[in-house]
Amino acid sequence: MLRDPVPGHEPVSVEAVLTDESALQIHHLTKRFGTQIVLDSLDWAVPAGRVVGLLGRNGAGKSTLIRCVLGLSPIDAGNVDIYGDQLPQLNPQTLHRVGYVPQSFDLFPWMRVNQYLAFHRAFYARWDAELVSGLLGRWEVDAKKKIGELSQGQRQKLAIIRAIAPDPDLLLLDEPVASLDPQTRRFFLEELLKLTRRPGKTVVFSTHITTDLERADAEIALLKNGRIQFSCLLPELKARVRRAALSGTLPPEHWRHPGILRQVLDEGDPHWLVDGLSDDVVAALAHGFGATVKMQPMSLEDIFIELG
Repeated sequence: MLRDPVPGHEPVSVEAVLTDESALQIHHLTKRFGTQIVLDSLDWAVPAGRVVGLLGRNGAGKSTLIRCVLGLSPIDAGNVDIYGDQLPQLNPQTLHRVGYVPQSFDLFPWMRVNQYLAFHRAFYARWDAELVSGLLGRWEVDAKKKIGELSQGQRQKLAIIRAIAPDPDLLLLDEPVASLDPQTRRFFLEELLKLTRRPGKTVVFSTHITTDLERADAEIALLKNGRIQFSCLLPELKARVRRAALSGTLPPEHWRHPGILRQVLDEGDPHWLVDGLSDDVVAALAHGFGATVKMQPMSLEDIFIELG
């Protein structure tokens, strides 16, 4: 039987700390749609130079959060600061430091690819023409085609190219690879990692593809119940949240302990979901019932399913 998390114990809870070194600072952000509260007094700080993967179930508010950060969706309360500038009064210099890839790209179907890129190039002081040319070739996006003639995947590639061409310091991506095949996703991640290896570059991207976050070795932030439940480095998360397989005499179903987030006593697969407890502590808890444990690491996907 699957038990609920320990009452009053938040899994891997890390309080958001706002600092002057943050690329992005969010304080008490609230967003409602009618009577539904999507973002509930949310606090979050993203330090410069990080790659952060934003996880959350469908409908958790990931796209809404990104749109609020960019000023594309009005907020009901709270503050958003990007490099010290507060929305909605961002100066042009700050705007030039921000790149964005939406979840879907359906704009300017009548423009040709090269016209679209030339149009956007005129707005930026920085533009990596060599990168643009290379990606168009490697990703097989015909610069002479009209955008409306491109496939959904090709339009998504174009949106990514446009976003990274100005060499942004802060890149916000909303499910950027959902329409891409696995090979192109890998190419995209390679380009993303090249960008973030430069000093001060910051990337925040929401995705449901946890293997991409693992490949990028991203910091993980979980959006749940309208708030960022935790934000921590992937190795730290995997070290904290593990599975403890139980054998022998099992604890009663009603048993609870801080640090045991979930207890499953199904026949053939009894285990605990452990948060932050050492192997010795877990073994001692099990020994108290006459049980033994075997600690097992978990993939990010398994952790997300458990905590999301």
